[in-house]
Amino acid sequence: MTRNLTQELDLQLPVVQGPMTGSDSPALAAAVSDAGGLGSLGCGMRSPQAMAEAAAAVRAQTDRPFAMNLFVQATPAPDAATVQQALQRLAPLYARFGAEPAVPAQWCEDFAQQLDALVACRPAVASFTFGILSAAQVQRLQAAGSQVWGTATTVAEALAWQAVGADAVIASGSEAGGHRGTFLADYAASMVSTLPLLRDCVLQLQVPVIAAGGIMDGAGIAAAQALGAQAVQMGTAFLVCPESAINAAYRAALATAQATDTVTTRTISGRPARGIRNAMVDALEADEAAIPPYPVQNALTGALRKLAGAAGDAQYLSLWAGQGVALARALPAAQLLQKLKEEWLAAGAQ
Repeated sequence: MTRNLTQELDLQLPVVQGPMTGSDSPALAAAVSDAGGLGSLGCGMRSPQAMAEAAAAVRAQTDRPFAMNLFVQATPAPDAATVQQALQRLAPLYARFGAEPAVPAQWCEDFAQQLDALVACRPAVASFTFGILSAAQVQRLQAAGSQVWGTATTVAEALAWQAVGADAVIASGSEAGGHRGTFLADYAASMVSTLPLLRDCVLQLQVPVIAAGGIMDGAGIAAAQALGAQAVQMGTAFLVCPESAINAAYRAALATAQATDTVTTRTISGRPARGIRNAMVDALEADEAAIPPYPVQNALTGALRKLAGAAGDAQYLSLWAGQGVALARALPAAQLLQKLKEEWLAAGAQ
């Protein structure tokens, strides 16, 4: 018998707020959880101390369950020539803001230290993307009281997560905004749409499946459940909530974007991610194959994106968004959850 996630987590609505690293906030996660969904903290770029502080901030605002998400990644050691070429490529973009690119103090957070912090935080759900844990790591988190959810973009990845003992799998379709979680095969071959990926996973797995990608309203939630999903994960839908941490230029870009404005690109971060096409994507696209992989490119463009945000210039931001962006509603999280619930019930909720 497949376990029932909504009962185990006491959810009033089978909705998980996507863990949008860099765009989420404790206020957003707490508001979603408090309204009966499952709020999430995207911790891929948070230090262990920042993870603990964010978890404490959520707990100060709600006593409901919430999730924390990490990127499964190794700290890179890129060669000097690769870094120098990347800096030269970015120099004209930095020059627009009167600055020069520089090598950052670190490429990314140390995953082992982040994992230790996650165990100590003991969220109801620990979710992961970009890679896969070992069975021992899964068991360590479960022993601390956290469910472990793994992100999969193919059935093979979903089966791999099931094999290491994951409690559930997030089936992330190609419509989803932000970074692709692909870890077993070429990303282009792993661009499977949400509905076929979901259905294939439901038929082949014994653990619960959560659908992600392009789901924006209650009818979408009901449709995913009709295909066997126990819950849905929605990122772009919550990105426009006032509780998210995105800046004004990003909000303005989202307000007018259509599905056809999004593109999956590795120009900005070095890892394929779906977002709104802008001048930065256009400027770097010709050299996409030569761009260093995540997290190196992501770290090298980080200061540029901060400068653009401060200048209110959306053309040089990472405007991550899914193909459902035109359906996003800029409501406070609690109001959005209520609207989703009404729509879900009207659509014949299971």
